[in-house]
Amino acid sequence: MEFHADIGPQYEGEVIRKEDLYLEFGGPKAAHKFELATLKRPEEIENEKVELIGPDISELEPYDEVTEKGGTYPIAVLVDIAGEELDKDVEPIIERRIHMFTNYTEGWYHMNQRDSMWIRMNKDCAKKGFSSLKELGEIYNFLFTSEMAIIEKIQTTIITDPEMVAKFLPQALEVYKARDDRALTLRDEEVDTFYGCVLCQSFAPTHLSVISPDRIANCGAINWFDGRAAAKIDPEGPIFAIPKGKLIDPIKGEYEGVNKVEAERSLG
Repeated sequence: MEFHADIGPQYEGEVIRKEDLYLEFGGPKAAHKFELATLKRPEEIENEKVELIGPDISELEPYDEVTEKGGTYPIAVLVDIAGEELDKDVEPIIERRIHMFTNYTEGWYHMNQRDSMWIRMNKDCAKKGFSSLKELGEIYNFLFTSEMAIIEKIQTTIITDPEMVAKFLPQALEVYKARDDRALTLRDEEVDTFYGCVLCQSFAPTHLSVISPDRIANCGAINWFDGRAAAKIDPEGPIFAIPKGKLIDPIKGEYEGVNKVEAERSLG
């Protein structure tokens, strides 16, 4: 499969500043934006289908560097997955991989998550002929199925129609809230294992999130249940188990095992 952009982890640290910006989707200037992964039955998915609802890259006005106006648009990225070994806990993990796989794409940049996500495309990428968001969807499908064999079927929908993004956003917010509410059923003292996440080390090399029942990841998108699911489906991935070890301070919630892993994985 050929794309108008190179793909690989070497592009993860790429940042797109205003002088290089062609278009952006979401971010602080866009009224509505979100990304949502949903587990579905196999018969509900047309495998590797990519659907775009709304104007495409070639139909949108790029950012004007002189006036510093335009070029910002709403977006919703919907990734539907199916697989015999998948369960609902994997949905937030798929969403966070949208962050990783966008940043794997030369000329593209992704920040944040959920309803605060922010995607940028640079001018060089546009010059190379990357003129359709459908291609970005095809990249998602390709990378998800290449790196996560547990996914048997996948379908990606990208929405840029402002009214439709606004219409579906409340449904996404309900899903996020349900996940967060579930995470409130456990306390740190009730488990022996926390989870670490280094997904953001492409931008912040010394950053490590420690995810426990009482503390979600710094990005706000991954709770303890999500971490458990991620470590299970991808044991060598960026989210991993941390045996919390001996209790050092019950007030601060400090544990010997966590301190050891933090020192190792955050470059000290």
